Amino acid sequence: MAVGEVMRMEIPAGGDLTVTPPELHVLAVDDSIVDRKVIERLLRISACKVTTVDSGARALQYLGLDGNKGASDLKDLKVNLIVTDYSMPGLTGYDLLKKIKESSTFREIPVVIMSSENILTRIEQCLKEGAEDFLLKPVKLADVKRIKQLIMRNEAEECKTSSLSNKRKLVEGNIDTSSSSSSSHDDSSVEDIPSSKRMKSEFENLSSLH
Repeated sequence: MAVGEVMRMEIPAGGDLTVTPPELHVLAVDDSIVDRKVIERLLRISACKVTTVDSGARALQYLGLDGNKGASDLKDLKVNLIVTDYSMPGLTGYDLLKKIKESSTFREIPVVIMSSENILTRIEQCLKEGAEDFLLKPVKLADVKRIKQLIMRNEAEECKTSSLSNKRKLVEGNIDTSSSSSSSHDDSSVEDIPSSKRMKSEFENLSSLH
């Protein structure tokens, strides 16, 4: 049996060595049941976890931005992306975008606006307000995959930054501990010097008596 074959056998099937990227959770908002089903299907094909709601008001309720706790106490709620239609009765996609960006809890979540109308002033308005992208309907699988790659790249950068920050804190903590230990050791050495001299003096006195 070749060496390569032996090595393959030693690695467990479907083993722990496989690194699986974290599943993205997307909140999809659209008052049209047909468009809602389409975007949900495209997101699931792209291996995303999807929660769908039929209005901007329901989206705020789910996020807990309506004054109540919503579907979660927010501590366990993890949404990586919000995709919303622009033209909805009541609270529009643009209104929803503004409320999300005004929230200290959710302002960092990317928001993508969808619309069947290619109106330049509307697109510019949404992007200026902080939208991550503006997609024209019908949304294609390529659009969803592009957005997903962007979000995953941002998530990876955040994890990297957080990891570097934690490592820096750990190193600084070790330096402080080392300095404190060294200082304590030096102090004890200084305190021991008189004691050593006293013992030597006592020993010399005993020798002179003999």
